[in-house]
Amino acid sequence: MSQLIVALDVQTREEAVAKIRTIGEAVDFYKIGLELFTAEGPDVVKAVKDLGKKVFLDLKFHDIPRTVERAVKSGGKLGVDLLTIHSVGGKAMIQAARAAADEFGERGPRILAVTVLTSLDQGDLADVGILGRTPAEQVAAMAGFAVLNGAHGLVCSPREVGALSRSLKAGTLFVTPGVRPAGAEVGDQKRVATPADAVRDGATHLVVGRPILAAADPAAAARAIREEMAGV
Repeated sequence: MSQLIVALDVQTREEAVAKIRTIGEAVDFYKIGLELFTAEGPDVVKAVKDLGKKVFLDLKFHDIPRTVERAVKSGGKLGVDLLTIHSVGGKAMIQAARAAADEFGERGPRILAVTVLTSLDQGDLADVGILGRTPAEQVAAMAGFAVLNGAHGLVCSPREVGALSRSLKAGTLFVTPGVRPAGAEVGDQKRVATPADAVRDGATHLVVGRPILAAADPAAAARAIREEMAGV
């Protein structure tokens, strides 16, 4: 069954811990991104793990292979379950990240490659010099490259996950941000889908932030999304 990950889009460890306690048993997987990690550092990862939760560390490593290798090892020592790298870092970087993760065996972090950010559309790709490819085509090209070179899975828009899940090898993880329940605000995401749509298309993990964190009853909102996922 696909797993729900709640994005801890808050500014402090105290806020993060309070949100997790409010949501309770409804969710056991949380994403820590740049904003929270920059503010609180490794201590916030430890705080989430101490609550018995899994951690998706979304820092999108993109550097020389040796630096990324060491960063992955640091994540592994923290007990991180998933972490992200940029696929455009090249095959040596991807391979170094995978090798570092493998040193921890089955308990090591799973490496997720970021292809095209869900906030980017056709015009944005053209702005950075990627011409002649739609976002879906760019995602497909970078996804195949990343998995071929050792990434355990991908972070991709729910609009691309269907094609990718059909074309890539079995066991590949597909982590999809940009998931919004029907009627929810889209925010800064340009390529979105409902939880049911994403699961139906092959997503293994769904990342949801504001529709849960900003809800009057975050635990109930999380349960509703999980029920929608389970009903597919």
